[in-house]
Amino acid sequence: MLEDKDRIFTNLYGMHDRTLQGAKARGHWDGTAGLIEKGRDWIVDQMKASGLRGRGGAGFPTGLKWSFMPKESDGRPSYLVVNADESEPGTCKDREIMRHDPHTLIEGCLIASFAMGANTCYIYLRGEYIREREALQAAIDECYDAGLLGRNAAGSGWDFDLFLHHGAGAYICGEETALLESLEGKKGMPRMKPPFPAGAGLYGCPTTVNNVESIAVVPTVLRRGAEWFAGFGRPNNTGTKLFAISGHVENPCVVEEAMSISFEELIEKHCGGIRGGWDNLKAVIPGGSSVPCLPGKIMKDECIMDFDWLREQKSGLGTAAVIVMDNSTDIIKAIWRLAAFYKHESCGQCTPCREGTGWMMRVMDRLVKGEAEIEEIDMLLDVTKQVEGHTICALGDAAAWPIQGLVRHFRDEIEDRIRAKQTGKVSAVAAE
Repeated sequence: MLEDKDRIFTNLYGMHDRTLQGAKARGHWDGTAGLIEKGRDWIVDQMKASGLRGRGGAGFPTGLKWSFMPKESDGRPSYLVVNADESEPGTCKDREIMRHDPHTLIEGCLIASFAMGANTCYIYLRGEYIREREALQAAIDECYDAGLLGRNAAGSGWDFDLFLHHGAGAYICGEETALLESLEGKKGMPRMKPPFPAGAGLYGCPTTVNNVESIAVVPTVLRRGAEWFAGFGRPNNTGTKLFAISGHVENPCVVEEAMSISFEELIEKHCGGIRGGWDNLKAVIPGGSSVPCLPGKIMKDECIMDFDWLREQKSGLGTAAVIVMDNSTDIIKAIWRLAAFYKHESCGQCTPCREGTGWMMRVMDRLVKGEAEIEEIDMLLDVTKQVEGHTICALGDAAAWPIQGLVRHFRDEIEDRIRAKQTGKVSAVAAE
């Protein structure tokens, strides 16, 4: 279990002063100019050595991503864009950083932007986050007043501007290239890759898009050393991580823990256990709504909360938004609800996603009521495979995976419901 002295986010619950004065008292903005003085290469090498992988869901190595940015400018400016469009159902970790510990993010923006040769950074904030925007903007204003942003930021010799951009509340804008389109004032629709953002991103200039948590941990990692951060978790799954645990636990919470913690320890230590006891655990979505669910037995007996273990189970850590479902859950209806969400949020650019999400939702609608034929389960699975991997961005995959997880682990429930409906045993069918 992670000790308090090793926590990066020292004000996650808003118990302390979130102003610049409070942040400095907790060790933030300490020697920032000295870190920048060590140079771009040193910072990127430290991030590589720390083993930090992107905290926005994909888990791509952060230091490696930064190294793709051009070393010398060809005349175009470079940009850092922070993805604060936290719209994945079940995910509520970045909002805690922005409203309670915003200076971790702002200092991280300065250091990361310097490491990539960017004099400008944009934070793209989810449309529904009103209070978070107010807290973050107040913190940015404080930093400008104190000389930590602007010309010669924090006395480092680096000129740096930070802008907050409020989105309009579209889930698709959490995809990095759709985010860039929206930031440019266009409709939020994903771009074809290549070119990748590091070659041609915002306004056609070299750009890196990183998640809030990925950037906010940077100053602490550099201050304490890459080896310290790499000391948590299993190889290739290092560091601390914010877990957002919701659903049928005694105490839902957002908590910072070491990577590779067991699911059982995470729930027992921080959430007071499963509602109704561990025997009542039915299923868990371990990483936000776009990853496949896993049955309760696997989660209780074996689960290690990191990228690699969950990928081996054909699921994923994603954003580490842990959605817990007990035996009172109608799992078929729960997955139908996610299918309806992805149908609603599809931008419609790619035919497999535009047509497939609606088709999958309508079949799921009939499975919830037991009105389908058993053969349709395999047909539904086949359609998810035609959507998955055939779209410009990963929304098609996100729509397909929850359904694949349902069929993989709870096929018998779907079949039982169809048979119950056919034989007239309505009691086994879900409530309307």
